[in-house]
Amino acid sequence: MCELRRLLTVLITYFPITDPKGVRADETPPLTAGRLVHSPTKTIIPICLFVAVGLSVFVTPMKSAFAIPPFARQTGQPCNACHTVYPQLTPFGRLFKLNGYTMGDAPIYEKLGAWIQGNFTHTSKDQPEDAAPDFGKNDNFALGEESVFFGGKIAGNVGAFLQGTYDGAEKILTWDNMDVRYADTATLSGNSLTYGVSLNNNPGVQDIWNTIPAWTFPFDGSGLAPTPAASPFIEDGLAQIAVGGSIYALWNNQIYGEIGAYHTMSRNAIDTLAGSSDGAPKSDGLAPYWRFVWTPDIGDDSLSVGTFGLYAPLKPNADETELTDSYTDVGIDSQYQHFGEGYNLTTRISFIQEFQDLAGSVALGDAAHKSNQLRKINASASYMYDQTYSGTLGITHTWGSNDAALYGTPTGSPDSTALTVQGDWLPLNKTPWSVYPWFNPKATVQYVHYFQFDGSSNNVDGAGRNASDNDTLFLLLTLTL
Repeated sequence: MCELRRLLTVLITYFPITDPKGVRADETPPLTAGRLVHSPTKTIIPICLFVAVGLSVFVTPMKSAFAIPPFARQTGQPCNACHTVYPQLTPFGRLFKLNGYTMGDAPIYEKLGAWIQGNFTHTSKDQPEDAAPDFGKNDNFALGEESVFFGGKIAGNVGAFLQGTYDGAEKILTWDNMDVRYADTATLSGNSLTYGVSLNNNPGVQDIWNTIPAWTFPFDGSGLAPTPAASPFIEDGLAQIAVGGSIYALWNNQIYGEIGAYHTMSRNAIDTLAGSSDGAPKSDGLAPYWRFVWTPDIGDDSLSVGTFGLYAPLKPNADETELTDSYTDVGIDSQYQHFGEGYNLTTRISFIQEFQDLAGSVALGDAAHKSNQLRKINASASYMYDQTYSGTLGITHTWGSNDAALYGTPTGSPDSTALTVQGDWLPLNKTPWSVYPWFNPKATVQYVHYFQFDGSSNNVDGAGRNASDNDTLFLLLTLTL
């Protein structure tokens, strides 16, 4: 504990941190958040079962934990020091991640953890086909994602967040998010400088703000419900099928810059680590990634305004005989956090402009037009009360060029608009359970309403299905271990 306090003192020299009441992080905890300078019967019964299971788990009071318990054990800090509702970060959580997960230390076995998720999915109307193999057309229970983690310091200034996941919907075991970092601090022109290197497997997974695709709202969603056909490539186009690295720096606690590059793995590596390489593209050269953010000093609150982007040249379906596709994604984003007495508020917004050059896909017959554009806006606001109850309202709108061959929709339009309403209950986020203080369960109720789906509000599939027929009620129970 003395070593931890000395490390915190060094960090605070560079980054003064205060909680919502203005208490510095080098004063006496608790630290709560910081500032970085088709029928009713068929539906009601599963909901009641879900609530009953949840209540049976939550009857005993416990303590908060980090999104993964290894970080809480390593730092000795509660979950609400680093998160509002996990995985959304507070300024202190961003500082912890920026410094390479090395704040504090713990025995190797305490850096291992897991979570278990169970969920229930109901759509407004039965899906035309089964949601997935071994599941029905509606009202599906699933184990969701079961993950094991390593989190924390490896040695010296090197730390990591490593995740392996079993997907209960697709029934596959894969590696998941990976972020291995080296980080250090210095001074430049008389001001603090935090700098580092990240090795990771998804452009944006290393980001410390919750506004770009890897970590933005909605943080969870059903794998057994219909979703729109179109999304910008930066959202998941290289996730877990590529590896890359970046260098980054935060100067004067206000100016952040990062540049990096990615390349897809071999077919064998993708098959082994990501489940299957079927349909996966192959890099035709490096894919550069960039991120720049301004975080002005606005007192106890937190504000960020930034830009991000990715350029990815690819061989579609790894076909070496055809021409190359390329995706150029440019985004702008902003996040504001306010920490009040007994509550916090977070607003997020991002806009992505994508330019598509699809020469390879046109040659393969997988696209009708060589040049397309796609745009997406994602805005949300979250309010958390008493570190226990959270509500979020979010809206996404995607629109762009028509291309029936590319999107596989009757109209050829990628246009979709969704409203997401979500409530989270973290009964142990504030009060610890002394027997196992790192157990921090979360119950989530999410409803997604589609105003437009794949280009239409009515008859979206050519067979009479409306956009609102895909409305989804999603119940999720997450248990951290």
